[in-house]
Amino acid sequence: MPELPEVETVRRGLAPAMEGAVIETAHVNRPDLRWPFPDGMAARLTGQRVERLRRRSKYLLADLSGGETLIVHLGMSGRMTVSGMKLGRFHHAHPAPAKHDHVVFDMEGGARVTFNDARRFGAMDLAPTATVEAHWLLRDIGPEPLGNAFDEAYLVERLKGRMVPIKTALLDQRVVAGLGNIYVCEVLHRAGVDPRRKAGRISAARIASLVPLIRVVLEEAIASGGSSLKDYRQADGAMGYFQHGFRVYDREGANCATPHCGGTVERIVQSGRSTFLCARCQR
Repeated sequence: MPELPEVETVRRGLAPAMEGAVIETAHVNRPDLRWPFPDGMAARLTGQRVERLRRRSKYLLADLSGGETLIVHLGMSGRMTVSGMKLGRFHHAHPAPAKHDHVVFDMEGGARVTFNDARRFGAMDLAPTATVEAHWLLRDIGPEPLGNAFDEAYLVERLKGRMVPIKTALLDQRVVAGLGNIYVCEVLHRAGVDPRRKAGRISAARIASLVPLIRVVLEEAIASGGSSLKDYRQADGAMGYFQHGFRVYDREGANCATPHCGGTVERIVQSGRSTFLCARCQR
């Protein structure tokens, strides 16, 4: 599932094609993805100018000139790619239509944005821009980890007394937005914190120390174009490469990357999901 760095990378890749441009024609090629598309979505999008393209947690939000916002979630295999314009050093011509091209935006100026989702776990919805933060997908999401509202004092207070594993607490989107399995594993390894420890039993100083590490890991991942493990691609179709710098995630049996540790990366299961850690240096 794409996490914050992957969605932010896609947003930045789409912005040159979409932000400030009119959707000349929207094509909706099936009635639903994870749930049905809103009524008349193609007609409601066609002719609208994308005033702003932003991200909230793992969602893309396209604010439209008509007062609605398109909410997009990539799901497990969704991709939004651009063709028909120059991105960086390369010009990407329109490819032949593919089987899983479910929504296509033909933008003014000749660019095309295609939403392809083989597994159909993605989603799109439309909501009034003025109240979009109250949409059921967004209303309970916590602060953005790269924003000012997420600081040491906030995280210490939010996790005080919580008797759930620290990894579970950081994956809770009500606590902090956009973090997923990959980046929580990476943060906790850098912090030397065992992901199984109860959040409320970790000292305030150690909880506070997670905040700058979360920001550093996310910023490094964004700079690397995100992590491509299976389906994720950037807006130009390229893979991200942060996975080449993983310290623990998906490195079961490898030597720990912490200098002078000498430990080995282990894989355990927490709440049905893989957790990677070094039991020697994470306490």
